[in-house]
Amino acid sequence: MSSFWQLFFPFLGWLPSVNKGSIRADIMAGLTGAVIVLPQGIAYAAIAGLPPQYGLYTSMITPVIAALFGSSLHLISGPTAAISIVVFSALSGHAEPGTAEFISLALTLTFLAGMFQFIFGIARFGSLVNFVSHTVVIGFTAGAAILISTSQLKYVLGFNIPRGESFIHTWIEMFNQIGDINYYILSVAAVTLFSAIAVKKFLPKWPYLLFGMVAGGLFSLLIDGQSHGVELVGAIPRSIPPLSSPDFSFDVIRKLIPDAFAIALLGLVEAVSIARSVASKSKQQIDGSQEFIGQGLSNIVGSFFSSYAGSGSFTRSGINYDAGARTPFSAIFASVFLLLIVLLIAPITAYLPIASMGASILLVAYNLIDFKHIKHIFKISIPEVSVFLTTFLSTLFLELEFAIYMGVLVSLVLFVARTSYPKIVSLAPNPKRASRSLQDVYEHNLDECPQLKIIRIDMSIYFGSLAAVQKEFHRLTKQGYRYILIDSSGINFIDMAGSEMLEQEAKRIEELGGGLFFFNIKDSVFKYLLRSDAFKHIGDYHFFPSKKGAIQWVFTQLDEAKCISCPKRIFKECSTVERDGISNPK
Repeated sequence: MSSFWQLFFPFLGWLPSVNKGSIRADIMAGLTGAVIVLPQGIAYAAIAGLPPQYGLYTSMITPVIAALFGSSLHLISGPTAAISIVVFSALSGHAEPGTAEFISLALTLTFLAGMFQFIFGIARFGSLVNFVSHTVVIGFTAGAAILISTSQLKYVLGFNIPRGESFIHTWIEMFNQIGDINYYILSVAAVTLFSAIAVKKFLPKWPYLLFGMVAGGLFSLLIDGQSHGVELVGAIPRSIPPLSSPDFSFDVIRKLIPDAFAIALLGLVEAVSIARSVASKSKQQIDGSQEFIGQGLSNIVGSFFSSYAGSGSFTRSGINYDAGARTPFSAIFASVFLLLIVLLIAPITAYLPIASMGASILLVAYNLIDFKHIKHIFKISIPEVSVFLTTFLSTLFLELEFAIYMGVLVSLVLFVARTSYPKIVSLAPNPKRASRSLQDVYEHNLDECPQLKIIRIDMSIYFGSLAAVQKEFHRLTKQGYRYILIDSSGINFIDMAGSEMLEQEAKRIEELGGGLFFFNIKDSVFKYLLRSDAFKHIGDYHFFPSKKGAIQWVFTQLDEAKCISCPKRIFKECSTVERDGISNPK
């Protein structure tokens, strides 16, 4: 299939593999997914400050578009807890949650986020997510889980706390109202929570959230909860996702663009990370840029069908794979089954207590915290701990979109810091090997030539690392080395600043009576040195395709008197010194 068709119609690539067996497997996986997403969709919409049906609409529309235009065979998209809380945080300052204005802004925010994602995909920026540390996602998700839990405790305890209060103010209000706990509401939440936990523990393949909500609803009816202050969610409209229209006014777009970009970035990191995680099991190759396109289109289209911003779901994607799904048709079947379920049982949600939904969300929030990875981060890496804590604390105490940017910024700063100090290895021939291959001097306790220093630079030479490389060159010349030979096999990239630095150092070392030489240069790096004229300015006789030719040439440049008295004799060429002297073409 041509790249054009692959880009715009990726589903044509897997459609030929569809058969009766795959359809049967996808139907069963889709049915499982529909039952799982029903309570999640309602819960996530509540987190986002939207009526519950909008979570279900998002669960119907977003997965279909993302499945058709993404690259993963098993990724299931839809509403997620992390993005839901960013939506709430971004919009609650502009409109009252649940109102028509809030819904309109949510749709506009979704459209803008989708546009960012789609543009990134068309521009083939799929590799960009590699520069967002996974620790950022873990820190943000953990912080979001705490915020989600905090926002739901008032529904579980029966407190009266206005929406939109900050993290600190919410806890202060709860502390002040600690004597006003409604134990009827708390008991309904507790029954929901413990029922869900029990089902998850003893029947892990069953939809534990759904069973928990049903148990909480039945318990509320048993104790006549409504007469004791237990409020109900209310009936969900029995309808297919209705058409909608984002607000395209300039003022609204200008106001929402920063939040939309943050949601786009978070959604892409979530989706691609989950897709790759599942693909590691299915042995499928994931195209990051195509996932960008799929996620972007799913949000763009969803904004016109009453859906808010979504992304890949780790839970639903994992269940989809474990349930035996073979193709993206499983996502389509899940959406169809969910629609049928909503049309059949929508009125029953009128008996769902808000306390039950709050308890379910608490369980969802707990499951968001990746305790295993957090423990691992604190165990092995102080820099990663700083990334985690920066993102986590920013999520709790700053604007959520700013928390994402802070985490990404700290990750990039650490990345630049790490690459600013490339590993420079001293090399020498190993006489114990027949090939006398160059190996690490310190690791193998090898002798070095007093005149010729051989090093390997294991990192790119660019504006961030050139200071460290230049400092090493100066250190070597101060030690008396006048000839430096660089094994360039570890250099993947050289930018303009790097090539200019190499020119300067080559000239400086030459003025000291020596030279800077290179061998084993990668083709892409060599072509850049040609284009930048560094090859011409340094001199073509300073570049060699192999170690053998490089050492043979540089050896002829060494000080003959020093070679005669040198006890090291580490090169094959050293054996010719006493007999014939050195032929020096200078």
